[in-house]
Amino acid sequence: MPERTRVTIAHSPDSDDAFMFHAFANGKLDTGDLEIVEVLSDIEALNQRCLRGELDVSAASVHAYAYIADRYAILSCGASMGDGYGPVVVSKQRFAAGDLEGRTIAIPGALTSATLALRLFQPDFQPRIMPFDRILDAVAEGSVDAGCLIHEGQLTFGRRNLHLVADLGAWWRERTGLPLPLGVNVVKKDLGEGRIRRIAGLLRQSIDYALDHRGEALDHAMGYARGLDRGLADRFVGMYVNDLTRDLGERGRDAIRLFLKEGFTAKILPMLIHPEFVPPEKSA
Repeated sequence: MPERTRVTIAHSPDSDDAFMFHAFANGKLDTGDLEIVEVLSDIEALNQRCLRGELDVSAASVHAYAYIADRYAILSCGASMGDGYGPVVVSKQRFAAGDLEGRTIAIPGALTSATLALRLFQPDFQPRIMPFDRILDAVAEGSVDAGCLIHEGQLTFGRRNLHLVADLGAWWRERTGLPLPLGVNVVKKDLGEGRIRRIAGLLRQSIDYALDHRGEALDHAMGYARGLDRGLADRFVGMYVNDLTRDLGERGRDAIRLFLKEGFTAKILPMLIHPEFVPPEKSA
């Protein structure tokens, strides 16, 4: 029997990523000569591991991609895009978006796309970095003026009697007409073209399997839904696993290019990045 090649595939322990990777996690795919090792970790931790080149394939923030583009390419399938919605800024006390200037805002990691979007939206604020799942508490307790929420908190902040200050995805689409690029799956370029194409095909198969077996994949995702009932979990998954996840297409690629360009123009990113995309394959 030929020797199998070990490949690490990393993603966040969230309902949308769990839905997307259900087929990998539960043996629904024939991976052939590839031994897939699944790694689960918070997105900012994955960003940092990609900076060190530790992972073969990983979810990563589009913001973080600006710092790893020399080593990683973007897979055209597996992206999370906020098409008219996205990370939200919430507060305990009601105030307008224009009043965010100078305030202390909790952010879910320096290299998250939510943080880049927030800096484009409001350049002048005092960031306080904390784990994404601590931000709701921090805002409710009043230890920060506002918080930038990712993941399920985008749907549940109202339970804590918090108020919406701004939806960054809605702001971005109104301004650009494009979806807000948040997360992508990246692959190490040194894996070689053949292996990269094989991985791209397997990821596409996994996404197709989840969307074609929605109930089954949602059952798996519920283990990562952090307090969402099944209806809300299904809604959240639908927000971030959809046709743009199957294939970025030109619209999704344009969104990533523009997001990175604007980050550079605003002097948030150190250089202008021209992202490299790996085309999707329907079969491995």
